[in-house]
Amino acid sequence: MNKSDLISKMAADASITKSQATEALNSFLSSTSGALKKGDKLILVGFGTFSVSKRAARTGRNPRTGAEIKIAAKNVVKFKAGSDLSKKVN
Repeated sequence: MNKSDLISKMAADASITKSQATEALNSFLSSTSGALKKGDKLILVGFGTFSVSKRAARTGRNPRTGAEIKIAAKNVVKFKAGSDLSKKVN
């Protein structure tokens, strides 16, 4: 499922127009991004938790040449599925 499929499904399920569903999805995505950028967690009970963790700088290898390269530290987004979502998938 891609973004346009999701928008169509949201519009049909909520009996709203596709433009309203697009606005709702874009609002959710921007709110989620903003919260994660500030370092907050987004907890959706039953669905899951979005959080940010720090990945330390490390040394890697170029697979083609075998030369060592330095990989910079960065923040990564993590998602942990909630119990309801896990039950629905299995």
